[in-house]
Amino acid sequence: MLIGDVARRSGVSARMLRHYESLGLLRPTGRSAGGYREYSGDDIRRISHIEMLRSLGLSLREVGRALDDPEFTPSALVADLIRQTRERIAAETELLTRLRRIDTAEPAGWDDVLRVVALLQALGSDSAGRRQRAALAPAQFPSLFPAERMPVEALVEAALSETDPNAAGALRWALARSGEEGLGPLAEALDAPSEEVRRRAVETIAEIPGEAATAILLDYLTETDFDTDVSAGAFSRAGADDDLAVRRRVALVLGARGVAEAVPTLIGMIVDQANDVDAADALSALAADPALTDRIATGLVDRLHADDVDAAARGRLTQALADIPGETTTRALTSLAGDEDRAVALTATYLLKRRAG
Repeated sequence: MLIGDVARRSGVSARMLRHYESLGLLRPTGRSAGGYREYSGDDIRRISHIEMLRSLGLSLREVGRALDDPEFTPSALVADLIRQTRERIAAETELLTRLRRIDTAEPAGWDDVLRVVALLQALGSDSAGRRQRAALAPAQFPSLFPAERMPVEALVEAALSETDPNAAGALRWALARSGEEGLGPLAEALDAPSEEVRRRAVETIAEIPGEAATAILLDYLTETDFDTDVSAGAFSRAGADDDLAVRRRVALVLGARGVAEAVPTLIGMIVDQANDVDAADALSALAADPALTDRIATGLVDRLHADDVDAAARGRLTQALADIPGETTTRALTSLAGDEDRAVALTATYLLKRRAG
């Protein structure tokens, strides 16, 4: 078979076949009477083998060794090819991510593209100070970084991975300034396997005002794949006890926003002595709403009389009644003033005198 026929059959150009021959990869079986190269069936199979190995990423030199050197085993080379391929995929993925962020920013011209690229590079800097300055730059130079052209997803990613408190604060501030645009990726981060990422997502959402941010946090607190003991404010997620700390932080944020659904969790925090002072303050703020006053007082009293609450927790629950207004609280304190636990009785008596005075 002549070279033109082989090229058509194999899909390899005649020029490439000659190149293979010049490298010693391919040796035509013979020559025709006119001096033209002639290829046999074995030659065709070798061409096929060359192309197969090239498809795996082998260089032509490595292809030659694989076909002709019995001591050239595939194990080490394949492992190296896997490593190279992973590095290439990572680099391409990073490039794709960067291009998508530029596209999301909707640049009006190449100056906008360059500014976004510079911002992305600064956000990825090893210097915490530079990362902080990058987060603050849009506010300092609003004409250069209008809100509608901010790479919000990049800011979210930076906020979720930032370990420096100053840079993290600047990133949260920048996202709060961008409005609700960052809520989508932040909501997704609440399902991240890392507790630290979920905590950072909560801290960031907490600084974004509006009903949409509140709704996301409320969904997280009340989602159905958690076992929730509403009366006790205790909760757990199968295989993920660390979610407890994140959910408690959500409850504090929601309490500050006047969300009644946070009440059971806040009471549970007082029982467990987990940020109990902050939880009591949040309940006090919520109790300013007359519609919630009796509910909060009743919840605290119910936990006071629960069998699984120890003496120390009863003392904290009694103290939490201090800033809860209303007759329900007064009646509860009057009853507790005669409690068999002397510490609880003394606390209740003191609180009653303070309310009377």
